[in-house]
Amino acid sequence: MMEYMKSYREWLESPFIDEDIKTELRSISNNEKEIQDRFYKDLEFGTGGMRGIIGAGTNRMNKHIIGRVTQGLATFIRKSKETNLSCVIAHDSRRMSIEFSRIAAAVLAANGIKAYLFESLRSTPQLSYTVRQLGCTAGIVITASHNPPEYNGYKVYWKDGCQMLPEMASDLVRSVEGISFESIQLISSEQGITSGKIVILGSEMDDLFIEAVKSLSLRDNEIDKSIKIVYTPLHGTGNIPVRRVLQERGFDYVYPVMEQVTPDGEFPTVEYPNPEDEKAFEYAYREGRIKDADIIVANDPDCDRVGLAVKDGHQYRLLSGNQVGPLLLEYILSSMVEKDLMPTNPLVIKTIVTSEFGRAVANYYNVDCIDTLTGFKFIGEKMEEYAENKNKSFIFGYEESIGYLFGNFVRDKDAVTSTMMICEMAAYYKKIGSNILSELEKLYQRHGYYMDGLKSITMTGITGNQKILAIMDYFRNAKISQLSGYKVSCFTDYEAGYTYDLENEQKIKTGLPQSNVLKYVLENKSWFVLRPSGTEPKIKIYFSTVHQDKHKAEKMYQDIATSVLQIIDSV
Repeated sequence: MMEYMKSYREWLESPFIDEDIKTELRSISNNEKEIQDRFYKDLEFGTGGMRGIIGAGTNRMNKHIIGRVTQGLATFIRKSKETNLSCVIAHDSRRMSIEFSRIAAAVLAANGIKAYLFESLRSTPQLSYTVRQLGCTAGIVITASHNPPEYNGYKVYWKDGCQMLPEMASDLVRSVEGISFESIQLISSEQGITSGKIVILGSEMDDLFIEAVKSLSLRDNEIDKSIKIVYTPLHGTGNIPVRRVLQERGFDYVYPVMEQVTPDGEFPTVEYPNPEDEKAFEYAYREGRIKDADIIVANDPDCDRVGLAVKDGHQYRLLSGNQVGPLLLEYILSSMVEKDLMPTNPLVIKTIVTSEFGRAVANYYNVDCIDTLTGFKFIGEKMEEYAENKNKSFIFGYEESIGYLFGNFVRDKDAVTSTMMICEMAAYYKKIGSNILSELEKLYQRHGYYMDGLKSITMTGITGNQKILAIMDYFRNAKISQLSGYKVSCFTDYEAGYTYDLENEQKIKTGLPQSNVLKYVLENKSWFVLRPSGTEPKIKIYFSTVHQDKHKAEKMYQDIATSVLQIIDSV
């Protein structure tokens, strides 16, 4: 019998699997392909924790998987040398998020670990803040970020408020692997609350978080607060904290997209709630035209990402993370210089797949910029490292996938703070007679026209996974020496941990953790990266070119992207 069929039978026969789960499994008894997809593997921890389709099976998100993982986490916490054994749990608006968060709290409490459970949905940055504020051992967020409605997920944070790093996550996985369903400990929510093992968090933590966010403001009287802002939380957690911050900052012309303010895990007005995707802005654009808004801002369901669209004539133009990051960086650094707020040894952190545009802006202000692997936990790790060593002063971290962090009280993407700073930036430029697009053009003229993009190719199931591995193997071993008429100057294999400098025939250690990522840099400073997604059945290809002439930069981009995609098609 195939392993997946064996697992399927075990679930059906187990006295510890609930009857509603078994009923769902019986309904697919004649569909071996579906059984295979649900049981051929366990859900894995990737760059954004564990994420999957809601349903019965080992490769699905369900109450038993949540219970098993949380029991493993409880065992992991108890074996740690930490003293304040406690965990904060937050959740977004997705299907089953409330139920999953309550199960997690009940398991932790049954294992003698105090569980702080928010009374209702809260943002991911507030979870990170609360872990640090309460001095907890760990944190959990039940969310699948911007995935379609059928998904949910489970992100684990450690005491620094940062998502678990790979080495620790691997230890957690080993802890989970030793957990059987019969060994999961549970108490009722009522028993947990009565005994004090489950503590419900309310407005007191909201107030502290909002005050911390507002403290990061760089300008107040020098900005035009009459700026018109359309805002949408895309049915997620951002509505209350973001609108509260903007209201308390004095932005009186914030127009919410009313069809999208109510938390709703079905996301009825969008195909999927991703503020990187222009389709998610349909309702917001309509509201923007009605209100003649200067900017439109959207958050994803757990409010750690920000999408920004700006007025461009009679239409709106959606900016990428590779544009908004440098814009925010320019605003923050120039304001710090003007107000003499620049700390000693200032630091900006970005990821290896993020444009070099931000580095150019940082270097213009004599600010160091370093790279990490993809995933904001690696930015959080570096923040913590430099905070302990006190030899660098973190200012700003960001990644191309519209995640930004300003300030030191959170260790993950923070869309509450970032939305406030984007609105402040836009209001400042309006006050001085400019706008975001004009300022972006100034940056291009100063640093060159950076053309950056991403191509995601979805490949599902076992065969899809095999195709992704074949593509990575080809590019890893093909020894490509030129592309589109340009020589390859260096090639980095982050799994091997080396950069191969082809021009100088040198082999240099990356100094970063191992990861199945490949990066090619060409002689004209263009580059492309191949990276299998850690949370979705996709391979992602990132492209970047730069030239002082915009049209030449665009032409280089098209040539290189076409060449790379042709190779992938042939594989």
